[in-house]
Amino acid sequence: MPQPDLKLDVEGVNALLLKAFPDARPETMALAVEAAPGRVLVRRPFGPGLLRPGGVISGPTLMSIADTAAYGLVLAHVGEQLMAVTSSLVMNFLRGAAPGDIWAEALMLRLGRRIAVCDVRLWTESPDRLAAQATVTYAIPSA
Repeated sequence: MPQPDLKLDVEGVNALLLKAFPDARPETMALAVEAAPGRVLVRRPFGPGLLRPGGVISGPTLMSIADTAAYGLVLAHVGEQLMAVTSSLVMNFLRGAAPGDIWAEALMLRLGRRIAVCDVRLWTESPDRLAAQATVTYAIPSA
């Protein structure tokens, strides 16, 4: 399946993420490290505040990063559409995420005029050892 063209590179995606969330600090936010047609990779630096009892990354943290990765992927392909909003997020927790930087790879499953559907895979140890997977749908405002 051919992938849609990028409208923004990594720097452009990160600039829009920081614009959308002006109170966020770059050192504690999930930001893009790679952007390619149909794909964005984000990294959220580890901090002890991300842990839940039991010493693993909390579920709400993983859900937030999955949503941010999908938002970054949508922005990379549609440009400055800050009012694109999550319409669905289905999260599957596969194993406890060990303490460490959190990585999320978002892949575009479908990009239409009004809806984008993304697959997001999250890990801390290795991409071969997924902690969670999410399917995230974004509603894209009409121009």
